[in-house]
Amino acid sequence: MIVEHAILPVRSGAEEAFELAFGQARSLIEEQPGFIALQLSRSIQSPNQYLLLVRWESVAAHTEGFRRSAQYQLWKQALHHFYDPFPVVEHFTPVFDSEPGSRAEDGL
Repeated sequence: MIVEHAILPVRSGAEEAFELAFGQARSLIEEQPGFIALQLSRSIQSPNQYLLLVRWESVAAHTEGFRRSAQYQLWKQALHHFYDPFPVVEHFTPVFDSEPGSRAEDGL
């Protein structure tokens, strides 16, 4: 499993519209092969900043699967116009995780 991490800088004043659009678009990513889960969080200190964490089975599930799909084009149309500047996306592999069933819980 890998974690996609993106800080989403939403244009100031467009936060409510972004959240509505994200709620409508999320099924586009949730239905993808290799998708595990996602979490969207809003910054308390900078309310126009969002943290997107998506769990995928692999980097390829995100970059070669979702990003090359027709659903990604719809995702892009629905959400990308909200960002200024465009977010940087990185992929991480868990080292420690305190969720039930995780490596950390197993003593690793």
